[in-house]
Amino acid sequence: MIDIAQAVEEFWRSREGGVYFPPEWEDRLTVDDAYYVQLGMMERHVALGARHVGWKVGLTAEPIQRQFRLDEPVFGYLLDEAPHPDGASFRFDELISPGVENEICMTMGSDLSGPIVTEYDALAAVALVQPSLEITEARGDFTRHLPLALADNAQQKAIVQGRPTPLGPGELDLRKVRVAVSINGEQVAEGVGESVMGHPIRSVVWLANKLVAYGRRLEAGQLIMSGSLTRQLPVSRGDTLIARFEPLGSVGASFP
Repeated sequence: MIDIAQAVEEFWRSREGGVYFPPEWEDRLTVDDAYYVQLGMMERHVALGARHVGWKVGLTAEPIQRQFRLDEPVFGYLLDEAPHPDGASFRFDELISPGVENEICMTMGSDLSGPIVTEYDALAAVALVQPSLEITEARGDFTRHLPLALADNAQQKAIVQGRPTPLGPGELDLRKVRVAVSINGEQVAEGVGESVMGHPIRSVVWLANKLVAYGRRLEAGQLIMSGSLTRQLPVSRGDTLIARFEPLGSVGASFP
């Protein structure tokens, strides 16, 4: 195994210089190494005053997992600078090759720790769900260098949250949530909740069971981004994107 502390130091210095995929680390990290580096980077941010507020799950569709030769999704972290309200505006020139994913954001009502979390456990632990967007940045070649992308927090930049809805027992089937996405008034994508691992709650199940290997658990109040119901959508300067989730409501963002 690599020296994680040294790797974190080198990734941190590289990031401060505007290089997010340090070339000297190409083909040197396993996926497991990458997660340890990612979490070490998160701890650096927290030590400097940031607050860890949740997690994101990505690569939830089987075809994408096969593309990257994985048999499971991937995760990243959310800091307190990530959440934005519905209608948030992001200056396009301040983003790095931005994209948008259309996700269900879930708020934990109680702690949840693996390694044997079930869907029943997860449904009981999630208190709220919200229509949401994840703003991503392609800060390097995700396809060619997946471990570097995971060390760099899996493209995470920000999230946008719509109105919260309580997730009561039997009141809402997340598999049947539908989303229609428009950019500048033209529909460009649509999707359904079950496209996320068959049920979006399985993102929470997978994450809780995965994090235990790294000494982590899901905590009450944390946000969990489910993974996208549609493909990732590129945005251009001047775009306004609106995602309408049935029955959760809509959420939007603009990129002047």
